[in-house]
Amino acid sequence: MAAKEDLMEVFGTTDEQKICLEILAKGELQVSDKERQAQQENFFRDIAGVLVDKTINPETSRPYTLTMLERALRDVHFNPDHKKSAKQQALEVLPLLQQRFPIQRARMRLKLQVPAANQQDLLDMLDQAGSTVETIDAAGSHSVVITQVEPGVFRELHHFMHDTTARQGRIEVLSFAITAEGAADDFNILTPPAATAKQLAATTISSSNEAGSELAAAAAGMASASGRTAASAGAAAASQVQHRRQQRQQHGIDNTNEADISTSGQVLYVRGPIAGLPDEYASRKERFAELDQLHPGWQVELRSRGETADALFYSPEGVKVGTFAAARRQALAAHKAALDL
Repeated sequence: MAAKEDLMEVFGTTDEQKICLEILAKGELQVSDKERQAQQENFFRDIAGVLVDKTINPETSRPYTLTMLERALRDVHFNPDHKKSAKQQALEVLPLLQQRFPIQRARMRLKLQVPAANQQDLLDMLDQAGSTVETIDAAGSHSVVITQVEPGVFRELHHFMHDTTARQGRIEVLSFAITAEGAADDFNILTPPAATAKQLAATTISSSNEAGSELAAAAAGMASASGRTAASAGAAAASQVQHRRQQRQQHGIDNTNEADISTSGQVLYVRGPIAGLPDEYASRKERFAELDQLHPGWQVELRSRGETADALFYSPEGVKVGTFAAARRQALAAHKAALDL
């Protein structure tokens, strides 16, 4: 405690309670350089994490890894502003990233139901917005349209359902972000324009790794555009079934109902360690690894939802936590508690 003379000079009183209240009301929290740096790095990583969830490589429709996006943000000299949310800043920095790298927001998949009389108006609107219509079906006096849209179109569709259809329309979100499985190529490897199979076959592949990566990316783009053959699809399905069977055996889970699991397609990765995630989920594996760095022993389970995969997390104590955001909060709290001991 300071001398009474000093307290009187600074606060105009020696009443400790009044002094404490004034400090709480007008004082500033002193943060050490290391703590401030840690907060800055965590917030920077949160912004990159939002970009992982919401953006893709437009050539391959695959998400970039957390490390790639962190490096890209540093390349454009991005500095986080703690007065704005991570999501807001991620969307604000996206145009800056697009000037230098192949990156765009992932599209949403929506199920739109409108009265049959408004079907053409809806299709015209989707066409003007550059959306992709997958299917159009009739459901009684209504039409059901499955479409892929840019996230910014969602608000326009909401107004359309409210005004044009007189609240007779309905929007159902099937997927917030449509992505292909696997990690995108590095930012430094740009995929070439679409080419025919004959052109690709005639291309001379140089011995450099960069040229090989470019051709691989182009081939992946063509495969995505034309669809996989029945043989390759069957081989991939068989491989996934075998991988899941091995996972279940490793974790002591009965494989009796394996056929049911494979046909339903619900379980993509049986509950297990984050480090055990297959390479096809490399971007998620890299992001989720932060949990084990903060508090070792986390487990994850992946389940399919349409063309996307939902992650369900379990704490080191075996308690079901849920989403990655909830798991990260718990891991951060456990890490902080360990540091305070």
